[in-house]
Amino acid sequence: MNLRDALLNSIACLPGTRDFHIHVLSSSPRKHSGLFPYATPRPKVYLQDILILLSEQSSSASPRVLVSAVEANVYTIPATSCAILYISKVDSTAQGGAPAPTATLVKSLIAFYADPETRPVSSHTLWVQLFARAQGQYLFPNSADFEGKHPLSDVKLCAWWRKVFTEVAEGLEKGKDEKGKGKVRVKSGLYYVLPGYNELEAIQSLKLPLNPSSLSATSTTSTSPKWTYGHPYSQTEIPLPCPPHTKGQAHTSLGHYVPSFDDDPKSRFMDEIALTTDSNGIKSPKKKKPKTTLRKPESKANGQSRPHREDDARDETTTEKKDKEDDEEGDPKAQGELDKVSPDEFWERMSFRQECIAGAVTGFFALGITSTDSSPREVTVSAPSPLAPQPGQVAPRLVRRVVASLMNGHEFSTTERSIRATQVLEDAIKGLCENIGSVPAVTKPTLASTAHLLFLGGGLEPSVPEAEVDGDGDDGRREEDDDDKDENDDGDASASVLPLLEIPRTPPRRSAHLPDISPNPFPEPVTSLETYHSHIYGTVSVSNPPLPPKGSAAAGAPAQGKPVTVLAVRKKKRKTES
Repeated sequence: MNLRDALLNSIACLPGTRDFHIHVLSSSPRKHSGLFPYATPRPKVYLQDILILLSEQSSSASPRVLVSAVEANVYTIPATSCAILYISKVDSTAQGGAPAPTATLVKSLIAFYADPETRPVSSHTLWVQLFARAQGQYLFPNSADFEGKHPLSDVKLCAWWRKVFTEVAEGLEKGKDEKGKGKVRVKSGLYYVLPGYNELEAIQSLKLPLNPSSLSATSTTSTSPKWTYGHPYSQTEIPLPCPPHTKGQAHTSLGHYVPSFDDDPKSRFMDEIALTTDSNGIKSPKKKKPKTTLRKPESKANGQSRPHREDDARDETTTEKKDKEDDEEGDPKAQGELDKVSPDEFWERMSFRQECIAGAVTGFFALGITSTDSSPREVTVSAPSPLAPQPGQVAPRLVRRVVASLMNGHEFSTTERSIRATQVLEDAIKGLCENIGSVPAVTKPTLASTAHLLFLGGGLEPSVPEAEVDGDGDDGRREEDDDDKDENDDGDASASVLPLLEIPRTPPRRSAHLPDISPNPFPEPVTSLETYHSHIYGTVSVSNPPLPPKGSAAAGAPAQGKPVTVLAVRKKKRKTES
């Protein structure tokens, strides 16, 4: 079962009668070096992008309209067999039927990666992390202007995410009890922090039931998972994603604990700590050494030769390389205050950050799942590379292109505009999957591939790639002229066979940056219509009983026909002074 089918199965249980259309874009893995930028040594990390677009159709004759969208990232760390699912943005347009499918969509996504049986990445441990911050819109531009959209407040949003994580953990516990022998058993842990609030204040703000004996929020059921108010970096039951220091130091830097995500206040605070020195200032760059001019070695005088400038330059280069290697090996001075700040102090100081005390309640939530099998799965030699594209994955540039089009080229302030944006986006996704395979990839000539052109004969010319052929027929006319030349020749074959050296020329300036030091050895996946219908696009028709209207007996109101006793309050007469 792929991610698209898992999401469709969960949506099929929603109340009401309507049709859902889903588009799931999952990019192929690529190398990423920004997850633990201050860890020494920096671990290998592979990144995948996920974009989920869900549209709704009230009937077969009505148009589609986007109702929910989820943007997430999956980080895989092979050194620790851990993966991180970071939910970046979740948004809805509030232009569909009730109940909204957003919560069901998010829970199904987390449960798909949390369950080891359906997890598409090879890892024994999974961490789900997010930063909750209330806003009017995240992925649908101008959707906050729609009169029917009522975004959750800061406190309600944190309570909503806590409920989502709780239900996912409950589903894991229930599945663990139902599974028989031979199935993977898991252990989970839930953590949350509201910066600026202690545990009691957080419980009161979220309106959670309180257990006075343990001072912790409990649920109505005894099988509910237990929440821990605080960060998960002090526990040892669930492995952390970043591997420890290779030198075996007892103290691990803060850069090994806190991962860095895009648009995350933890990442910005980590950058400030890393650039802070003992003098509470910014670390200045190292002063460059003056370059020396190379000159010829001088004659010997009194049996001794003067030192050469070439040797001096070579020594300076060696010194610079050594300093660079020392910095890469983890010089404490290059990490600022990261070695001195503990995780507890980091989260305590996070409470004073402007993003966390700007008048709105924010929250950090984490869910850790690890398998408790005594004999972990053995990795065979024939196991695929973590960078190898899997069936159904698309190129990362395709996902970025769709996200940019969604957030910059459309708006969802009215129903008419939302319908138009939905049609354009869905047609664009299908068109990209249909046409991206027919466009030939333009391969730029390299020095190795064009070296033989320097030794061609005078009458020969380098061949033009098919991708560079002009549609006006310029190359065709050039070939005709060459044929005319050959016909008018007197048959002097020696002039065409004699090899001549071409005059050396300076190559043109490169239009693109140099490739990475270690590029991806696998090419980007080519998407086709078969991939589109098998892994990306899906639809499901829902025909379930609708939700009872508010105020009815099923919704919790008193049943009709039963007498209601109204108690009268007798007012006490006040004595009048005579």
